[in-house]
Amino acid sequence: MTLKKVFLSVLFGGAFFGAGVLVAQRPVENIDPHRHPNLAEAQHHLQQAWGKTDEAQRENKDELGGHAQRAKEHMEAADHELKEAAEFADHRH
Repeated sequence: MTLKKVFLSVLFGGAFFGAGVLVAQRPVENIDPHRHPNLAEAQHHLQQAWGKTDEAQRENKDELGGHAQRAKEHMEAADHELKEAAEFADHRH
């Protein structure tokens, strides 16, 4: 099973916490900006978006219909895909 398939199965099928809510992890900045400046910048923006989403959740006392949490799950997936893109490019050069 490929890493991508494992990730997708965990994202969509497992890793549930509490009342069935998927727990997303904050995006990390782990792409070398010297090798992949655009991917690194995109990853940085994901971290900023995550922070703003956290603020919105706090200000609204987590009463956003679960949409903010789902947005964070998508940000986590996007972060993973950006890292995969950088690693793919690294192996092609």
